[in-house]
Amino acid sequence: MKKIIKYITVVFTAGVLLNSCETTDLDLRTSPNDLAADQADPNLLLNSIQLAYVANMYTINDIGSELTRIDYMLGRNYFNTYPGNTFDDIWERLYSSTDGNNDVFTTDVDLGIFPNVANLQTIDAGSDTDYSFHIAVGQTLKAHMLLLLVDYLGKATLSEAGNPTDFPAPLLDDGQDVYAGALALLTEAEALFAADPATQGAEDFFYGGDTENWIKLINTIRLKAAVTTGDTSTFNSIIAGGDYISANGEDFQWQYGTRELQPDTRHPDYQDDYTTSGANIYQNNWLMNYMLTKNDPRIRYYFYRQESATPGASGEPANEELLACSLAIPPVHYDGFIYCSVPNGYWGRSHGNNEGTPPDGFQRTAVGVYPAGGRFDDSSFDVVGLGLGGGGGGIEPIILASYVDFWQAEMAGTAAAKATFLEAGMTKSIAKVQSFGSLDSGADLSVAPSETDVTTYIDDTVADYLAATGDDQTNILSEQYWIALYGGGVEAFNYYRRTGFPTTLAPNWELNPGAFPRSFLYPQTEVITNSNVSQKSDLSTQVFWDTNPAGPAFPSAN
Repeated sequence: MKKIIKYITVVFTAGVLLNSCETTDLDLRTSPNDLAADQADPNLLLNSIQLAYVANMYTINDIGSELTRIDYMLGRNYFNTYPGNTFDDIWERLYSSTDGNNDVFTTDVDLGIFPNVANLQTIDAGSDTDYSFHIAVGQTLKAHMLLLLVDYLGKATLSEAGNPTDFPAPLLDDGQDVYAGALALLTEAEALFAADPATQGAEDFFYGGDTENWIKLINTIRLKAAVTTGDTSTFNSIIAGGDYISANGEDFQWQYGTRELQPDTRHPDYQDDYTTSGANIYQNNWLMNYMLTKNDPRIRYYFYRQESATPGASGEPANEELLACSLAIPPVHYDGFIYCSVPNGYWGRSHGNNEGTPPDGFQRTAVGVYPAGGRFDDSSFDVVGLGLGGGGGGIEPIILASYVDFWQAEMAGTAAAKATFLEAGMTKSIAKVQSFGSLDSGADLSVAPSETDVTTYIDDTVADYLAATGDDQTNILSEQYWIALYGGGVEAFNYYRRTGFPTTLAPNWELNPGAFPRSFLYPQTEVITNSNVSQKSDLSTQVFWDTNPAGPAFPSAN
């Protein structure tokens, strides 16, 4: 239920009216898609594209995080946890021009990115006004989404997409071809941005009309494609050019607002956890325990504890009603891992735990001030509630500068070079996270890690990395990448299939959960309506760039 509520909410409220621009006129009562293509308002079409994109990013971030223990995954069996409808909404937001009854959609977020970009191109061709900025933004977001569909599904529609008259049942293109087509779209978008076109009154929710930052994003998406496919030459060439996201101020992210009603613009995780009935999301035990054990300076920003102790942890008495597994003896396959109870009130669940939901809304650990705009954990151990902390004015991390440092670490040829990028990625991640503390004006920030604490943590981690060898060394790098990806874990799923690291991840709650997904089922709505798409039988199909051994042996931490 958590995911269903979140996905629906983000479709039409994901920061439409940001707290920083509450007076912006985004009249959504009349849909631009109810008009002929040459009559629609280009600015509303661009709003639609951005909303559809961020709704998709929220969903895919969530899925990638769940699979890799950054977030909690509910479900002992991978195949049952991710059925054929997992990517239905994502697919429709990218492609759809009609609903299931073949009627035009009646809301401005339902029409897909493909047809809306095409509408913008039609309007631009017949107008004296230059709408190339709108088209460039749309092509960039469309290209990134195509790359991610290939990463998660293996194939996508491109050559026959967006033309339902000629291709009512479009074919799926091979992953390599979609990648090439998406990169070509980025080239087209870059050429448009390079002319520094006017926004024509459009609301650019990401970069405020700054075309230089959009070009940096385009090059960074190219870096993402290069690191995913192992294209070292292209990767190094872009890095040498220097025109990519390299500072926190250039981060590609979505800003949520703090409005609660009409519409609710708060971060969806905040909406779930800061309620009158307590928190509704479980945090992942593996990540909380790792950060607690390492004394990671970000832990108070990521997680807000409502309790100072956890049943069954560190000699605390068990509580059958609120944490049933605190009475259980961990199974053999959990030897060496936290099974149920993380100490010090970090009250969450382990990967795949599908036990019933007890009345623990005012005990379980809630999302913190980063990135959801919740409370900073100052050890007050108060309960969550409406409006507390940052009021939900957080962000959806999509591509951050710290991620790029970890990509460079992965692609670097020596341990010394990797350590340099490890340090840079940690430094940027921690600085960004700590900047969110001020969102919670009521928090006691005196307990926040000091500059000395942060420096010591980074220096010690880098020293541990250089002192380690083999898998131990790669695990340190990978674990730090995971922590930096909290809130935006779309690339964690790619990295895990690409490298098999970190091998230190806690196992699934179930001893035999089935092979780890190498790709997802095709959207069931497309399979049902498109005679040229046949559903996969399982989740074992490897995408074109995944050349590692088949499951279940790989990845090892399953």
